[in-house]
Amino acid sequence: MWIRVVAGVLILSLVGLGAASCGTIETGNVGVRTTLGKVNPEEVEPGIYVGLPVVTQVQVFSGKEIAVELNDLTPKARDNLSLRDLDLTVYYKVATGSIAELYIKYAARHARAEGAREYLPAYQLVQGVARNVIYEETARMESLVMHTKRDEMAAAVKRGIQAELDTNDKGVFTVTRVVVRALTTDPAIEKAIQESVAAQKQLETTRQRIQIAEAEAQVEIKRAEGVAKANQIINQSLTREYLQHEANLALMKFAEKGGTSTVVIPANMQTAPLINIGGSK
Repeated sequence: MWIRVVAGVLILSLVGLGAASCGTIETGNVGVRTTLGKVNPEEVEPGIYVGLPVVTQVQVFSGKEIAVELNDLTPKARDNLSLRDLDLTVYYKVATGSIAELYIKYAARHARAEGAREYLPAYQLVQGVARNVIYEETARMESLVMHTKRDEMAAAVKRGIQAELDTNDKGVFTVTRVVVRALTTDPAIEKAIQESVAAQKQLETTRQRIQIAEAEAQVEIKRAEGVAKANQIINQSLTREYLQHEANLALMKFAEKGGTSTVVIPANMQTAPLINIGGSK
């Protein structure tokens, strides 16, 4: 009885070891082969691989874009106010030709993809670096304007993570993108933001009213300039000779009417208004 149980366990163990030594690697992934505990520096290319049971094992690593989610962060802004919640996703890829080296260098910092059989190379390393960079970049921004600068924050975090990873592994990691999924400030900051937005809108309204008033004033100025110019033209046309000519025409009309009329001309004026003082026909 015990012999059968032991034999069954051995068979299952051999089957498990055999499964670890042969299989298929999907396109975009690579395998890291270990033989008697020694890591082969050459990655196993996509396709079918075969090894010796017990002696050889192959672990599959993802060479595709990997998402690192960082949730419920509460970093402090430059004004020393903490955010209520900050959620980001950092996407990165690893050069497939460097995965065997990373397997050794960061042996305890890989992670297993949830619901998948492949490993995520240096996942915990990237996660830790990303977290530190996020806190550093947040500390450079004011909390009151941070909600309007999500794209700037994402770009800064992306640059910071890439620079940090390049310090020890130049050309191995590529941070493809960073997405700020949620950014919630402290309730007190939210109130200040609302008041700031309201004040900004009021300022814009006041500026518009000033512009309208200035435009209306310009219209009145133009209208006054037009009247003044017209008056100037009229005054320039009323010469002494012109006025005398008009007076002579008026005297001629009085003479043509007949009857008795009197015209009073002041002694100190060469031209004067004509006054009819009730002459009879």
